[in-house]
Amino acid sequence: MASVVSDYISVGGNRHPGAADWDVQTGVLAFGADNNVALWEPLNGSHRGVYALLVGHSDKVSVVRFYTCPSSGTRLLLTGSVDRTIRVWHQDTAEPRNYRHAFTLEGHTGSVNAIAVADGTNIVASGAADGTVRVWRINAVELKGEMMEAIIMKPRFFPLCLSLRALEGENRPLVLAVAGTTTKVQIYVAEESVDKPNFQRRAVLAGHEAWVRSLSFTVDKQSKTNDILLASASQDRYIRLWRLRQGEANAPAPIDDADPLLGGMEPTLSNKAHEFEAAGLKYSITFEALLFGNEDWIYTTAWNPDPNRSQLLSASADNTVTIWEQDSISGVWMSIERMGEISVQKGSTTATGSAGGFWIGLWSPDGKQVVSLGRTGSWRVWQHDSEADIWVQKFGISGHVRAANGVQWDPSGGYLLSTSADQTTRLHAEWLRDDKRSWHEFSRPQIHGYDLNCIDTLGPSQFVSGADEKLLRVFNEPKQIADLLGKLTGFKQTIEGDLPDTAEIPVLGLSNKAQGDEAPVDEDENNGVKTSAPVVNLNTDTPPLEDQLARYTLWPEHEKLYGHGYEISAVAVSHDRRLIATACKATSIDHAVIRLYDTSDWHEIKPSLTAHSLTIADLSFSDNDQYLLSVGRDRQWAVFARSEQDPTVFTNFISNPKGHSRMILGAAWAPVTTNYVFATAGRDKSVKIWQKTENTFTCKTTITLTSAVSAIAFLAAPYKNSFILAAGEDSGAVSIHRINIDTLEAQLVVAVDQTMAPSRAITQLSWRPVSAEETHSKPQFDLAVGSEDTSTRIFAISNLAA
Repeated sequence: MASVVSDYISVGGNRHPGAADWDVQTGVLAFGADNNVALWEPLNGSHRGVYALLVGHSDKVSVVRFYTCPSSGTRLLLTGSVDRTIRVWHQDTAEPRNYRHAFTLEGHTGSVNAIAVADGTNIVASGAADGTVRVWRINAVELKGEMMEAIIMKPRFFPLCLSLRALEGENRPLVLAVAGTTTKVQIYVAEESVDKPNFQRRAVLAGHEAWVRSLSFTVDKQSKTNDILLASASQDRYIRLWRLRQGEANAPAPIDDADPLLGGMEPTLSNKAHEFEAAGLKYSITFEALLFGNEDWIYTTAWNPDPNRSQLLSASADNTVTIWEQDSISGVWMSIERMGEISVQKGSTTATGSAGGFWIGLWSPDGKQVVSLGRTGSWRVWQHDSEADIWVQKFGISGHVRAANGVQWDPSGGYLLSTSADQTTRLHAEWLRDDKRSWHEFSRPQIHGYDLNCIDTLGPSQFVSGADEKLLRVFNEPKQIADLLGKLTGFKQTIEGDLPDTAEIPVLGLSNKAQGDEAPVDEDENNGVKTSAPVVNLNTDTPPLEDQLARYTLWPEHEKLYGHGYEISAVAVSHDRRLIATACKATSIDHAVIRLYDTSDWHEIKPSLTAHSLTIADLSFSDNDQYLLSVGRDRQWAVFARSEQDPTVFTNFISNPKGHSRMILGAAWAPVTTNYVFATAGRDKSVKIWQKTENTFTCKTTITLTSAVSAIAFLAAPYKNSFILAAGEDSGAVSIHRINIDTLEAQLVVAVDQTMAPSRAITQLSWRPVSAEETHSKPQFDLAVGSEDTSTRIFAISNLAA
């Protein structure tokens, strides 16, 4: 039986402050990735990256929390989503690193924004955009949950953050802090025993001047009375600490009006005590400290899980992650470490529409590592070097944050390119060292201003991409990246001529310039000096860090290809690298044309090829470049034949106006044998296999699938008298089929398990190139899969003959 193994998953994290949690027990970090939940082990020495995606939600995952059920000790994962549900996943007994869906909590009528769990209780609270906080009891033994009560926020606001904790006392009453689209923090206390909570509002903490984004409780490790500290972080750029203690509040020290620092802050630093009773005991909450130093919104706060350290981690939109600590002598809270970048240089803040900075900051279970999620969906990792007492950045993981629209291997299979609607192109390769191997992003060749739709390679050191920009851009690989790939992946490139140096994006420009190409500079502003960014040597022992990827791994742009009137929809490069065929979105015959470009001088070959009346969805050259196949939304396919006299000229050979009953989305040529064979994939849930007979192509086989087929790809060489075809569907399903070379009869080899397959439409499939000699001896074949669920994956498929 053929087997499918997930070799690599590249996916970016959702930009939501609650959308990640690091499990103290297993060391698994779970984060929302579009409508999936990604699982990653940052402390694992293999550096594997994301090893699984949990599929189930129908919309973006906005909050993730780990939770241990006190009665059974079962480890659960709770995930909330824009789809208004909370899904509960239980740890797989056979594979503790994995989770299976157990049950779903339904009741919210708005997007779920926050989930709070209290250790040692079976009570969970969730807040949503319906203006309510709902309290649930989780039964891990029977795998079910019931709603205990719905607290309506008054005055009405949307709860964006919650924190729940059991207080010290006979019945361990529960305290719940709620905040969100308001400047105040509301404190609710469950009067009755934990079994039947009944939350009543007991205090309203005022002081913040903007929405509150994060709340987190902890026990004050420096107090002898087990006081509880509550950290609240806000868009007003401040963190406030509140002390919750049993007994009556101490009389606050009067604020000295003469103090130049504190005199003018009387309203802000009010230290009024809030007192309440719970379970027959008195409690009080007082303002403890104001932490300031951030220059933009603060999204998350987290207390260090290390029982010996009282440290608070904050992540801010000003591109910094800060560790705050209380001075043991003076008791003053101060920032002891700032990691990230100085955002003043960027010049953009949240107020000016920037979505930059760090959205999430988390501690590792031992408190010696910190991770943060940035604007690009990438995770950065910092590790504390105890000998030097400094925090050192390690490489994290990265991925697209919007639909991965194209995936393409370089012709020798050394690396994989992916391009996305998040306006970036990324290069993935396998890092080989000692006995370990793992896939990583090695370069970010293109960072663009338009959504990118398609990509193809022009050899080992050049590629072409098309975007919503009406033109195509050709890029050359810089020498630095070639050297890095050669050293870490063993992929040696044989290239004629010199490679360019590294590239940079000029200010107010879209084109990546090779350094040394002078961009026009306003000399007055630079005192007559033309400046260029310094060439930075990448750390050559490991794959690049995120800030290096974003800044120093661009590929210089070589050429622009003009001609189309609308957004580029498809691109294909001939196997001899002489021609580029492209198409754009179209609603008329005038624009539904294929334009050909000659790569020797980059000029367009006139006239354009016409056959279609609507957008061309896919283009494909046959193995020997004698034919060019196009398929479109007008339900027809067309084949163009290459002229024997002039290899740049193609003419319409044949077209079939009724190739499928609905629009055709995919096209692929089988490896050339005695006859020409191609496949088309359609919205009518079928793949059709066509064979050349005399001067036409006839349909020999129809493969029926369960949903619209959005992508197909043939393995580059025949395998044991069969063509190997991969098909991807709108539902995310991926299946592998064998097609007998003689009879063209199709047989399903294997369908990728639903738990491993993407959760949204497949955009492109690409087999790693193999030669005909390799095919029969190779134990496995690699299939790259791009999907609208933002993931780029590589499946290793073995035992195809079974």
